Amino acid sequence: MFDVVIIGAGVSGCAVARELSRYEVKALVVDKCEDVCCGTSKANSAIIHAGYDAPRDSLMAKLNVQGNERMEELSKELDFPFKRNGSLVVCMSEEDRPRLIELYERGLYNGVKGLKLLSREELLAMEPNIQETAVGALYAPTGGIVCPFELTIAFAENANRNGVEFRFDTEVKEILRDGDSWELITDKGDIRTRYVVNAAGVYADVFHNMVSSKKIHITPRRGDYCLFDKTAGSHVKRTIFQVPGKNGKGVLVTPTVHGNLLCGPTAIDIEDKEGVNTTQAGLSELVAKGQTTVKNLPMRQVITSFAGLRAHEDEHEFIIEEVEDAKGFVDVAGIESPGLSSAPAIGSMTAELLRDLMGLKEKADFVAERKGMLRPEELSIEERKALIKEKPAYGNIICRCEMISEGEIIDAIQRPLGAKSLDGVKRRTRAGMGRCQSGFCSPKTMEILARELSVDMSEITKSGGASKLIVSEIKKGI
Repeated sequence: MFDVVIIGAGVSGCAVARELSRYEVKALVVDKCEDVCCGTSKANSAIIHAGYDAPRDSLMAKLNVQGNERMEELSKELDFPFKRNGSLVVCMSEEDRPRLIELYERGLYNGVKGLKLLSREELLAMEPNIQETAVGALYAPTGGIVCPFELTIAFAENANRNGVEFRFDTEVKEILRDGDSWELITDKGDIRTRYVVNAAGVYADVFHNMVSSKKIHITPRRGDYCLFDKTAGSHVKRTIFQVPGKNGKGVLVTPTVHGNLLCGPTAIDIEDKEGVNTTQAGLSELVAKGQTTVKNLPMRQVITSFAGLRAHEDEHEFIIEEVEDAKGFVDVAGIESPGLSSAPAIGSMTAELLRDLMGLKEKADFVAERKGMLRPEELSIEERKALIKEKPAYGNIICRCEMISEGEIIDAIQRPLGAKSLDGVKRRTRAGMGRCQSGFCSPKTMEILARELSVDMSEITKSGGASKLIVSEIKKGI
């Protein structure tokens, strides 16, 4: 019997797990995928929003500003990359200027610090590659960029260090009330718990509607992206937004914390909760829209495209509360943008709600710090030589595009909640994220995975499940 089971190992679920691990509680995170950060959290803009876009007096606005304010200190505490590079909302016509001023006034109301309306000349002085037809911009110096993989993994590893269990490849099929507790029926056996936290992303409405007569509805909103090579990473220094429309903040162009350039997303409502396929129409749309604000986008430097889903709840608001007619069931639902920015505050709010409901006591031995992976590129030449002398695997480069060593891949596999697939290694080390998109390094990475996990190479997958890359023998008759 668990005290709390969290459904979903995305950034919200892992943030809740980390903050909940401050208390004396027996907690479990379950996810149907093979790793953390396999749903909405793995494919997004990696933006830490300032907080001027969320509606006044909304939970979104409150948690966005709180999450943004906490991110820098949290990045030091949990050792993940974060950069406060600032953001610009570019206005391309005088007709749109009232909407820009509305964003400015809303941001002031929401408590966003340092906002400034820029003239065309001030804008072009800050970002020379903005289209010269721009008429002005809203500047938010508190905007930032982060790595969503490393943020989510940091939350999860720290939660696990403080006693939270994780079960992957475990799909919740049904949730039943059993007296004062809940029974989760999964494909790997039943799980009993006093409380349930529903942090299931685009599936949060499915689980909510199993237990409550007051239904909610979440629409998967697909967003297509293009990722550019690091040679294009300095095309803009800040995150460039467009004046938002009814479906969101429009297509952005932004540097990433790892030195790439990112363009996206589109906003296409679909029915398929697993519909992360890109389309030619979607990619063409985002390129055209991106070029309305940023000139000379180096399209020949695009190295990959991908799509992600946002969990758009009909009321466009975060739902973080105990369900009125299902006591002990806590929703963390409708977490779309600015969900990544809000994650630290979402975690704290939910953990404090559970603390009050359950009468939890703080741990005396909670460990707040987490040390991330060793990054040899951050060492001096002398330090790197000493590292390779002590651990020669750090001198064996596996991924040439990103210069990732065998030592880093071994670390990714052996860490708490370590990588079990090619994508798991990629999320932790960036091996396979470079220009060749794992064309060169994947066979050697598979060998290392097989060796470290003591399995045959035929068992190694791209992303868990049925995504095996080789077969152990040729089937007869083929």
